[in-house]
Amino acid sequence: MENFTPGSGFVGGLLIGGAASLFVLLNGRVAGVSGILSGLIGSPKHDRAWRLAFVAGIVLGPLVLAALGGALPEVELQAPLPILLLAGLLVGFGTQLGSGCTSGHGICGIARGSPRSIAATAVFFAVAAATVFVMRHVIGG
Repeated sequence: MENFTPGSGFVGGLLIGGAASLFVLLNGRVAGVSGILSGLIGSPKHDRAWRLAFVAGIVLGPLVLAALGGALPEVELQAPLPILLLAGLLVGFGTQLGSGCTSGHGICGIARGSPRSIAATAVFFAVAAATVFVMRHVIGG
């Protein structure tokens, strides 16, 4: 494991957990990214500002880090565009089917002790492991 960085992983986990905790304490809402993003489409106008600010923070955060001299990780896409588009559609379908995503269920839901979120996160990880197995050992790649 050449990229094993427990220190930065620990700090990142603290920051994510702290941000999710503050979000629910200050707004009374779970920081589920898929729900926030999909709510931009059909939400009333008075509900869009905080959603836009949340999404802008996700996009602008790394850009601010880079502007301050931080190093951004190199992104290397190892799949063709049609596969990536299909994967994105399947993830979107899965978040609708599971009533949330890994941030909503895996971070916020498990922290609240929600049995539904614990089950959903277990399914997310099982499907992810099966997908990696199929892509690497059945389809090849």
